[in-house]
Amino acid sequence: MKKLRLTVASVAIGMLALSGCGQGGTPESSGDGDKAEAPEYSVATDVDLKDSKTWQKAKDAGEITIGVKKDQPGLGNVSAGSKEPEGFDIEIAKMVAAHLGFEPDQIKYTETVSANREPFLQQGNVDMVVATYTINDERKKVVDFAGPYYVAGQDLLVAEDSDIAGPDDLDGKKVCSVDGSTPAQNIEDKYTKAELVTYDAYSKCVTDLQSGSVDAVTTDDAILRGYAKQYDGEFKVVGKPFTEEPYGVGLPKGDDALRDAVNDALEEGMDDGDWKKAFEYTLGSTDGVDMPKVDRY
Repeated sequence: MKKLRLTVASVAIGMLALSGCGQGGTPESSGDGDKAEAPEYSVATDVDLKDSKTWQKAKDAGEITIGVKKDQPGLGNVSAGSKEPEGFDIEIAKMVAAHLGFEPDQIKYTETVSANREPFLQQGNVDMVVATYTINDERKKVVDFAGPYYVAGQDLLVAEDSDIAGPDDLDGKKVCSVDGSTPAQNIEDKYTKAELVTYDAYSKCVTDLQSGSVDAVTTDDAILRGYAKQYDGEFKVVGKPFTEEPYGVGLPKGDDALRDAVNDALEEGMDDGDWKKAFEYTLGSTDGVDMPKVDRY
């Protein structure tokens, strides 16, 4: 992996200043405390992906449709009073779209939840998905992936006074995640004595945790730290990740030309500094963070 390794426990995310892995609003950049500037990505003008049906359809339509989350602070979120999503996933989407020849105003963001990402790609509702989408072999059977562009780890969000210190403490506890997600499947498969509760959005899990209806919320550490920051003093992240979750850009199955182009975009962004700018703008300092190596499977 390219040197910049993420130390998960040191990350703080939120709607104000952030450090590490997470976000909300405009975080402070590393070093002098000045706010990071919104990145601008150079839009390619010489793109020709005629071998990609997906790209050609988007080019003809004059816009590219990208599935994103809208309830995950720091990654893909719509803040109160705002109409546009923001976060690291959104910046990755903009960076990739620019490489494919699309201006920011030519991106159509469609909200996706964990359970409908594959169907949306299969049915052509979206051209790609950038939505904390973990790459795994089961999903590769029906969709393709570019990336990864980030590697997260599954963790637990609990009440500030909870005695849950890790996944081994979940016996008899109610644990909330979202339908169709890798974290939910991990709990169901590996921690069978926990009672799994699922919804279509993590925000509903957080509401249940706030009311005491569940004992823990589980998903990737970056997402959980965003919620912990939003509800400062109410919740804490256990800080003991027990999986690796490589986030990839989901693409229609068999569109190799598009997959190659998106991988090119990610690698170029890592090489020319755009990835780092996107991270610092949304998630804070890149101190201790690794940029993952793209897997051209």
